[in-house]
Amino acid sequence: MRLMIVALSCLLLAACDGGGDPVNQALRDTAAANHAAQVKDGAVSGAPHAAHTAPGAPTAGDRAFAASEASMHEKMAAASGETVDQAYIAKMIAHHEGAVEMAEVALRDSRDPEIRRMAQAVVDAQTREIAEMRAWTPAAE
Repeated sequence: MRLMIVALSCLLLAACDGGGDPVNQALRDTAAANHAAQVKDGAVSGAPHAAHTAPGAPTAGDRAFAASEASMHEKMAAASGETVDQAYIAKMIAHHEGAVEMAEVALRDSRDPEIRRMAQAVVDAQTREIAEMRAWTPAAE
């Protein structure tokens, strides 16, 4: 479960690169170091949890995030705009809201202090960026 959350955090952070935001960079660095340590210690294998789940069956971790993932994808698909700029803002707001929802799942269910710290950093950063995007108005042409 921890590995999946770390990997998911890495994916979220990579997808939402803050353009040099030091919080995002610190989160990426920590996640990469944790993953490297797990690989070195043999904690990561080609088939983690294979003994616990049927092939292709959703894991407990997958199920925890299913609703927030589905909501994010639905909202992103529905978001639109007249211009590329407007569509980008609408879709990124939906994407960031999804990241916040996923981080809230981690905050609710994880007891790992590092995961909780990263999840809170995602909530803080993405909420700030959502406000920035909502405040954006198209440039006059």
